[in-house]
Amino acid sequence: MSPGHAVVQRLCVRPGTVVSLVLEPRVDDKRWRAVRSSAPVFAVVSGWKANTDGTARASVRCAGTRGGTAKITATAKAPDVAGAPRVVFTLDLSVVPYTTQG
Repeated sequence: MSPGHAVVQRLCVRPGTVVSLVLEPRVDDKRWRAVRSSAPVFAVVSGWKANTDGTARASVRCAGTRGGTAKITATAKAPDVAGAPRVVFTLDLSVVPYTTQG
């Protein structure tokens, strides 16, 4: 991966799972700004909190009965630089329902 590109992780979970996302302090001058879901119908982000020590936390609650995919993105930005925050972390989240018999 080239410098400047977002880090991408993948996670497969069952419906109803809650994922706790903990973002460690960054080594550059950027601060965590937000966490968003590309598909809130499958994964809803809540409890966003950026701490003064540079860490940030959010919870991601997956749909209770449905399966699907969502990209959970975290943005960061230097506090004294103009412009929009950039995506620096992506979690590719797959919600896979239990199989049914019959």
